[in-house]
Amino acid sequence: MMLQSAVLAVGAYLVIHQEASAGIIIASSILTGRALAPVDLAIGNWKNFIAARQSWQRLTELLGLLPAAAVQLPLPAPTRTLVVEKMSVTAPASEKLLVAEVNFFLKAGSALGIIGASGSGKSSLVRALVGAWRPSRGVIRLDGASLEQWPPDALGSHIGYLPQDVELFEGSIAENIARFAADPPMEAVLAAANAAGIHNLIVSLPEGYNSQIGEQGALLSAGQKQRVALARALYGNPFLIVLDEPNSNLDADGEEALTRAILGVRARGGIVVIVAHRSSALIAVDLVLTMFQGRQQAFGPKDEVISLAARRDQAPAAPLKVVPQTATST
Repeated sequence: MMLQSAVLAVGAYLVIHQEASAGIIIASSILTGRALAPVDLAIGNWKNFIAARQSWQRLTELLGLLPAAAVQLPLPAPTRTLVVEKMSVTAPASEKLLVAEVNFFLKAGSALGIIGASGSGKSSLVRALVGAWRPSRGVIRLDGASLEQWPPDALGSHIGYLPQDVELFEGSIAENIARFAADPPMEAVLAAANAAGIHNLIVSLPEGYNSQIGEQGALLSAGQKQRVALARALYGNPFLIVLDEPNSNLDADGEEALTRAILGVRARGGIVVIVAHRSSALIAVDLVLTMFQGRQQAFGPKDEVISLAARRDQAPAAPLKVVPQTATST
């Protein structure tokens, strides 16, 4: 303000002594305001800058007091078992229990089908199996080691996941199958596509594996997106494959390819967990787990559990109350 006042005073002095015109006062005031604008901005934000610097110093001092994170030793790739022990799950930032006290044991070469009514906790259960949600109680183990003992990068390479709502990313089909890994081996991409039964569909496209699919796979149909996501889940031959309603948008050929993919995982010694509403998805499974209102009802061989569920559904219900129909005029 003192500088701007001084500029106006000098301009007035020059005008009084007829050494400048009156317009010089206005011009100098405008030029001075423009030149000082960055200074005004810096002064206006100086208090926030000082507060941010002090906060950064406090955070640095606080984090320096915390013990260093323990180095996680690399674990061997899982090859034997998946164990779920008394697991309960709540949604993030929620205290509502979605899954309660689930227990089961799977060995290599097994395939588990999870069935139940909508809202029974099936999707919440598989989100915990892949590590997307942390159990509120209980533990999930791969070859005896809980999921928390695995570094995230290593755990991701041992798990394949096809969510209920398929999410693909803008890029090529090959990049989506390879999970956007840097310089992925093309042999692994082709193997995943063949395992998902989508190789012939991909090569029929004008640019093949280099075909761009657009944002969220907008250039693919719902069934094509689901099969590309299945190939992504199979990429790298992970030990645990988790499929959440993988046949919701598939035609007959797609369901046959899904069945072959599940059988292929079992043949190589992997484990498949599949959430299904349609019985066609359970053809290749050997075990079934039924869910009801977030709780495990039954677990065991497929034929025994399905027959048990059928007998429960066919159990006599309460007598129906007959309500006489009255005539109405139209």
